Amino acid sequence: MSLAKVYSAATVGLDGQLVEVEVDISGGLPSITVVGLPDTAVQEARERVRSAIRNSGFVFPAKRITVNLAPADLKKGGPVYDLPIAVALLLSSEQLVADVTETLFLGELSLDGSLRHTQGILPMVALAKEKGLGTVFVPPSDAEEASLVEGARIIPAASLAELASHFRGENLIPDYSPADLEDHEIQGWHVTDLTHIKGQEHAKRALEVAAAGGHNVIMSGPPGSGKTMLARSLPSILPKMTMQESLEVTRIYSVTGLLPSDTPLIRQRPFRSPHYTISQAGLVGGGRTPRPGEISLSHRGVLFLDEFPEFGHATLEVLRQPLEDRVVTISRAQGSLTFPSNFMLVAAMNPCPCGYYGDPVKECRCSSGDITRYQKRISGPMFDRIDIFVDVPRVEYEKLTDIGSGESSEQVRARIARARQIQQERFNGTRLVCNADMTPVEIREFCQMETAAQGLLKMAMKQLSLSARAFHRIIKLARTIADLEGASTIGAHHLAEALQYRPRVLP
Repeated sequence: MSLAKVYSAATVGLDGQLVEVEVDISGGLPSITVVGLPDTAVQEARERVRSAIRNSGFVFPAKRITVNLAPADLKKGGPVYDLPIAVALLLSSEQLVADVTETLFLGELSLDGSLRHTQGILPMVALAKEKGLGTVFVPPSDAEEASLVEGARIIPAASLAELASHFRGENLIPDYSPADLEDHEIQGWHVTDLTHIKGQEHAKRALEVAAAGGHNVIMSGPPGSGKTMLARSLPSILPKMTMQESLEVTRIYSVTGLLPSDTPLIRQRPFRSPHYTISQAGLVGGGRTPRPGEISLSHRGVLFLDEFPEFGHATLEVLRQPLEDRVVTISRAQGSLTFPSNFMLVAAMNPCPCGYYGDPVKECRCSSGDITRYQKRISGPMFDRIDIFVDVPRVEYEKLTDIGSGESSEQVRARIARARQIQQERFNGTRLVCNADMTPVEIREFCQMETAAQGLLKMAMKQLSLSARAFHRIIKLARTIADLEGASTIGAHHLAEALQYRPRVLP
């Protein structure tokens, strides 16, 4: 009997952290103790490991066993340590002989010794590659996700017995060879093609501009006018994600356990639509051990907030900082964690509690006080962070029954892709992705305006009493409209279209 040490990993936020699993077997009454700040799931690993070792044809030592998870000041959670504990115990009891100094073990054990899926595989394998641990043993269901890390040697072990047979040289497990990841077209129940939406040409144009530059949108109109349908069509016109963006999103979904079993790499832009009863922690992230919220789950995609004024005032206000900084920092007594939150905010709202204020057909039943209180649920600073305000009126009978079809999402996406290509060339060598990411420094460098456009902007600043933030957002929006046209300079007509997307009535 001797001391054995193997390597595993933990996830802290969206990053991995190396964990050394040490097992010591000594004389005394039979017992097994796990130290190193383990949570309940790790404590329960004692019984899973005991049964898995016995059912895999090995002997569980009737000795005093001490398991240490180092570093001792890092909270350990989840069943990922089952496999490394079992391997270290077999090495310590000399039932298995192997050199594991450059090997990482990840996986949850069943009672029969088979390996189950584990969350957070991608950041943990990336850590192993960074630390020089070239070989990683993972459950077969996680092998494809683990293979996204270039240069890592991935070995899928179906069970503890199969892994032991591999180390003994009896039945070697072949390295996992990743298959070519297919670039699937965007599809799914939440995606609507623009050609299926009748009328609302002005709203469709607003969504095209928003998608081309990554701008935030608020749609206002009576019930049944198509606001939700328009929002759900947005993923169909957004440009395809780059590999770097896909890896960023996949890492988030891997850590939260939301990565589909048949989708090792997320290639479609996220579309998240939380209910208005969501809590602050659910929206921005949090909890005793901070986890990503909806704004991080919609990173590089769309966060759709239907019935916008119905969200709690405090819940909406916590969106203000992430909308500006593109990241959200969750602070707790143990420390702070930062999650990415670079998303497009798309909100839909009615103009009043009954929904028919300003409707030419159905009369509004709300008093002026009701309307004012309803609209004031959204603060001025929150409105100031929105680039595009668009009215979505009721659709006339003639347009609903028109058998003709408008532009398809594929046609619109082609124009948006060309505009995004212009932006990629413009921001080459920087961390910026689209026009909405620009700061005042980049605006001064990349947003040259014609003389007529400068005069129009000066007049708008005085008449609309625009804040400095709104001033910069209008210029960024005009830059996107010019990119859609392929113009190098912002003209007066580009700025005029950007100005028409400001709210008609100041909040």
